[in-house]
Amino acid sequence: MIDRRQVLTALSAVPALSLAGPAASAATARLTSGISRGIAALEVRSGGRLGVAVLDTATGKTFGHRADERFALCSTFKTLVAGLVLKRVDQGQERLDRRIRYGKELLFTHSPVTEKHVGEGMSVGALCEATMITSDNAAANLLLDTFGGPKAVTAFARGLGDKVTRLDRREPEMNVVKPGTALDTTSPNAMLATLRALTLRTALSPASRQQLVAWLIANQTGDKRLRAGLPAGWKVGDKTGSWGDSKVGTTNDIAVIWPSSPLGRPPLLITAYLSRATLDNDGRNAVIAEVARLVTAAGFGA
Repeated sequence: MIDRRQVLTALSAVPALSLAGPAASAATARLTSGISRGIAALEVRSGGRLGVAVLDTATGKTFGHRADERFALCSTFKTLVAGLVLKRVDQGQERLDRRIRYGKELLFTHSPVTEKHVGEGMSVGALCEATMITSDNAAANLLLDTFGGPKAVTAFARGLGDKVTRLDRREPEMNVVKPGTALDTTSPNAMLATLRALTLRTALSPASRQQLVAWLIANQTGDKRLRAGLPAGWKVGDKTGSWGDSKVGTTNDIAVIWPSSPLGRPPLLITAYLSRATLDNDGRNAVIAEVARLVTAAGFGA
């Protein structure tokens, strides 16, 4: 069960931020040298293309590697789907307790929760939870149907100030992104800013923001990715994305991270996108975990 007190504690640590000054910029430059070499070497070992964006909200320090290049969203788009549902709840256009009924014909690969409720259906809130916590694909598609489909997600991103992220198709087609195309893509920087808007700023009401953070913290699909590379005791809320087979594929993770000390320290945000890596699933997961280790080794979160 999600501990509401933990979520409230995490959210209360978020300060009003100002732009980083010259001192912070100089510190960022020193940090960037080591982490840049590490991330570049990691990308070479992966055989693919690695995009990373980092923001320490306590200090304003940032890091980016291919941070403005486009990468396939894969299931990281589900954070925007849940965010849009919650925004509609805030506006009185949706209810989390509204039940949606569906048939077996709507199920397909990786629908672990929705497959148990065929006929009886699920509430909008339960579909959001399934989408965020288990990355249930049928649940995501059912939610897309509640607000106008992929184009509505793109419009929502634009309303958050994100001019890059776009959703054009549904699951599972949206996972197949040809190199050099823009369909169903984002950039690490764009997704970091969008994740920040949804979880740490005022894009959602306090109650909806708390709910989204709770779903991120409860995620069950990210234990081998960014979470695996972070110090023990740090609180993490993340959403993963994956596509491919045992030989080549895409592996993503986006996260809000609360260091364990000092108590109440503001969070980090990391977005990591690995595309067309020539590694098996475990190898791709290990690359994302190593991103987190390199970030913390460079002093982010200290």
